[in-house]
Amino acid sequence: MASGCAQQTRNIVPPVQRPVSETPPTHSTDSLHQSLRGFASVSPAAVTPPDTLPAPFETVWQRLFFLYSLPEISNPRIDREIARYLRHPEYLITIQQRAKPYLYNILEEIEAKKLPGELALLPVVESAFKPHARSSSNASGLWQFMPATGRLMGLKQNWWYDGREDIFASTRAATTYLQQLNETFDGDWLLTLAAYNAGKGTVIKAMQKNRKKNLPLDYWSLPLPSETRTYVPRLLAIAKIFSNAASYNVELLPIANQPAIASVDIGSQLDLALAAEMANMPIDDFIQLNPGFKRWCTAPSGPHRVLIPVSQAESFKSTLAELPAAKRMQWQRHKIKPGENLSLIAKKYQTSASAIRHANQLPSDRIRAGQALLIPLSSLGTYHDRLFAGKARDTSTRQRKVIYKVRKGDTFWDIARKYSVNSTDIARWNRLHTNSILRPGQRLVIKSGKTSYNNSQPIHYTVKKGDSLFKISRKFGVSIADLRKWNPNKMGKFLQPGQKLHIRVASAAPST
Repeated sequence: MASGCAQQTRNIVPPVQRPVSETPPTHSTDSLHQSLRGFASVSPAAVTPPDTLPAPFETVWQRLFFLYSLPEISNPRIDREIARYLRHPEYLITIQQRAKPYLYNILEEIEAKKLPGELALLPVVESAFKPHARSSSNASGLWQFMPATGRLMGLKQNWWYDGREDIFASTRAATTYLQQLNETFDGDWLLTLAAYNAGKGTVIKAMQKNRKKNLPLDYWSLPLPSETRTYVPRLLAIAKIFSNAASYNVELLPIANQPAIASVDIGSQLDLALAAEMANMPIDDFIQLNPGFKRWCTAPSGPHRVLIPVSQAESFKSTLAELPAAKRMQWQRHKIKPGENLSLIAKKYQTSASAIRHANQLPSDRIRAGQALLIPLSSLGTYHDRLFAGKARDTSTRQRKVIYKVRKGDTFWDIARKYSVNSTDIARWNRLHTNSILRPGQRLVIKSGKTSYNNSQPIHYTVKKGDSLFKISRKFGVSIADLRKWNPNKMGKFLQPGQKLHIRVASAAPST
């Protein structure tokens, strides 16, 4: 059975690992219902959210909490996850900052499908709200779809475009998939979430084992993989923390209950650098909103739409309407020389044979000397390589082996967060189990080092009146620990106005 998603290994809080299998589910919904007959003790874990909202909410948080409908559950596994989150308050701010552009649109889908509001926070567990997130198992996007499951849910994946990273498309697919899973498990949302993580088959087999032993069939009683046993409590934990933020001394960032981004129909293929210019946005920010596009332009066969901040959407539409069709893309005329083929020509112009074939309406890869071809080019120039090769370079910076000496109080989760890897990987590299007790002084092999700052740029920040490390960390999207590390001789008890701080901020390459 294919799970909806797979382990994301580079989050600040490492989410749990998924099965690597990409085999699409072979059971129809009817056959799955058939296989679940006899499980009379399975009862729905939630009620359907209300059909209509009361008076308009001012913030996304108010709307989100109104749509909550999972039951209040007291369980040590939830308490453990709450404690882990609360040990990292800077992370709770980071994920809110990342979620800000997307939460309204996610809630629109959640409400339209009458799903529990808590599911809007599933990307916290899946990807830490990183739109470019990609796991070692090749799951991708906010919702961490595996390739096979993504295709099953209608998400196109080709050389030009990956629907798993398309904010709108993946959100629609994920909420539909969750809806389908919930029907399979007769309305039990905890089993639904377990199946999203581990696959329908895994959950059904666990239920069958318990049934044979006359054991309870609820989520908490099933013999599920350890990753799945952590996955559901982690979502319930983050949902509880946010809805009781004051009690937990957690700050909720103000996020208005209105769309931050708009989908604009562009009609046909368009150079992304040109689109960013027309939207009056840095290309990096534009790509961050449109991570589904894998090349320097939108896909020839669509989708022919881009996401633009609402404030710039109307201006973008007006500018696009005045743009001549011939200027949507840059082209180079190439006369084929003896011995050349499409692959060689594509390599020369940093494009693909399929792109050239599509642009010239060639029925096959066969070409002849003397023939002229139109080659689609990137207006990004050499910046194109840095922008779209960022993932590969970012991965290479992490492939280092380091030895970590365990300190008092360390857990697998803490060490995994420190090195941006997964706790189960640490256990596997050291032939341990994630439940193994770590002892101070114990040495662990970490095969992926801390995030490299090769793709970052140094800046100097002058401390202003009222500044604090917390405010500065939020302003630049870095951790307080990093601020201290970068300025070891400047961190007294208090910051002083006029003080100069050294800060490394992310470069143009998108985070993975």
